[in-house]
Amino acid sequence: MIFKSLTSRVIVLSICLLVFGIGTFAFLTLRREQMQLVNSARESSELLLDTIERSLYNSMRHGNTEDVKVILEMVGQSENLVGVRIFHPHGVILKSSQSSEVGRVVDQHDFKLFLDNKREGVFNLEGHGEVLGMVKPIYNNRQCNLCHGAKSRIIGLLNVNYSLVETRRRIVELTKLFVMSTVAIIGFLSLAISLVMLKFVKKPLLQLAKNMARVEAGDLSVRMTPEGKDEIGRLIVSFDSMVNRLDRAKKELETYHYQQMERADRLASVGEMAAGIAHEIKNPLTGIAAAITVLKDDFSPDDGRALIIGEVLEQISRLDKTVNDLLFFGKPTVAEPTCTDINSALKKILIFASQHRGGKNIEKKLELAEDLPPVYVDPKQIQQVFLNLFLNAVQAMQSGGVLTVTSSRAHVDGMDMVRVQVNDTGPGIPPQILEKIFTPFFTTKAQGTGLGLAISHRLIEQHGGRLSCVSQDGVGTTFSVELPAYCPSQDELEQAHLRTGIIG
Repeated sequence: MIFKSLTSRVIVLSICLLVFGIGTFAFLTLRREQMQLVNSARESSELLLDTIERSLYNSMRHGNTEDVKVILEMVGQSENLVGVRIFHPHGVILKSSQSSEVGRVVDQHDFKLFLDNKREGVFNLEGHGEVLGMVKPIYNNRQCNLCHGAKSRIIGLLNVNYSLVETRRRIVELTKLFVMSTVAIIGFLSLAISLVMLKFVKKPLLQLAKNMARVEAGDLSVRMTPEGKDEIGRLIVSFDSMVNRLDRAKKELETYHYQQMERADRLASVGEMAAGIAHEIKNPLTGIAAAITVLKDDFSPDDGRALIIGEVLEQISRLDKTVNDLLFFGKPTVAEPTCTDINSALKKILIFASQHRGGKNIEKKLELAEDLPPVYVDPKQIQQVFLNLFLNAVQAMQSGGVLTVTSSRAHVDGMDMVRVQVNDTGPGIPPQILEKIFTPFFTTKAQGTGLGLAISHRLIEQHGGRLSCVSQDGVGTTFSVELPAYCPSQDELEQAHLRTGIIG
C-alpha cells in the first residue's frame, strides 16, 4: 500500500539515492584514508631502512661491527618495529636488534620476499599480528671487498618488520567513525526530506483530493488557500478557478433549466389548449365548409358572389390545415412504419409539391443515388415532412429558382444512414432566425402557424433520424434529413407484433 502513494515513492527513492550517493562517497573516502595510513607506515619503514642503511655503511666501512649491532638494537627499540635484522642470502640471521635471533633462520615470509624479488609484503607474524615486512639488499661495493671479497654481489639483506596493529586499530576506528557519520547524515537527511514531502506535498495533495471528492459529490462551495507560489500553489489556484467556473456553469444551467421547464410547461399548456380549441373548431368548420359549398352551387360561375364564396372556401381550407397542424402537434398520431424506398417516395411527393400555384416557375432537379437501402418509416408521416420542406422551398423562391433534391448514402457515428438534401436558391435564412426555425409557433410568414418545421423535426426524431438546416444569406438554404438505413426481417416483425399484442 505504501508504494501506491506518490509521496511515499518519492521519499523512498530520495532515501535510496541518498544512501547510494553518500555511501559511495563515504566508502571512497574511507578507502583513501585507509590507503593513506598504510602508505604512511610504508613511508616510515622505507625512511627507517634508508637511515639504517646509511648508518651501517658508515660503520662497516671502518670495520666497526659492534657499532652495527648497537645501531640495530637502538633502532629496534621503536614501539612499531617488531624486528630489525641483517640476514645472509642463504637465510641465516647475521645481525639483529634481538641478539637471540643471531644464527637462526629468518622467518619464511621475509625470506620469501627476497626469493620473489619483492621489496615489501604484509603478513601475519606469530606473536606480533599483522606486520609490514620490507627487505633491502646490501650490495658488495668496492669498500666492502676488503672484508667480504668480490665473489658475492649481495653480502646481506636488511630486513625490517613494521607492526600494523596500531595502523589497523586506527583504520577500524576511522571506519566506525565514517559508518556512524554516514548513518547519522543519511538518517537526518531522510527525516528532513520526509518531513518536507509530507508537509509541502502530501498534505496539500490529500487536502486537494478531499476537496475534489466534495466537488464530485456536488459541493461547489469548496475553496482552498495556496500557501506558496510553487507547483502545488498553482495547482490549488487552478482548482479554485475550475470550481468557480463549475459553480457559475451550474447556476447558469439551473437558471436555463428552470426557464426551459417554465417554457415547456407553457408549451404543454398551449399545446393542450390549442388541441382542445382545434378540436372544438374542426367540427363546426367542416359544417361551414359543406354549407358554403352547397350555396356556391346555387350561383353561376359568372356571378361575382361565386368568386367571394370561392375565396371563403379557400380561407376555410387554410383554417382547416391550421387546425390539423394544431391537433397533430398537441397529440401526434402513432407511426405505422414499413420498409420504404425513399427515392420512390421523393418522386411522388415532388409531383404533389409541383401542383402548388407558386411551383410552376421553379426548376426541379432530382439527383437520386441508385441502390439505396430501404428505410423503416411511416410513409404518410415522411410524406408530410418532405411535402412541408418542398413547399417551404417553393415559397422561398417567389421570383423563381431551382429546387434540388438529392439522396445519398452516409455513415454517421458508425451507423449506415440514408441522407436526403432539399436545396433551394432563395434568399436564405438570416443567422439570427436560423437557430429558431424548429421552435414551435415561430414563423416569419404572414399566414403561417409556425408548426410545420417543428412537426417535421419531431417526426424525423421519432424515426431515429435527424433534421438539420444550413443556410447562406442571399445564396440559398439546404435542409438535410438523415434516416437509419434499416429494414426489419419478417421474424423481427412477427416478434414486434407479438409483443404489441401482449402489451395490448
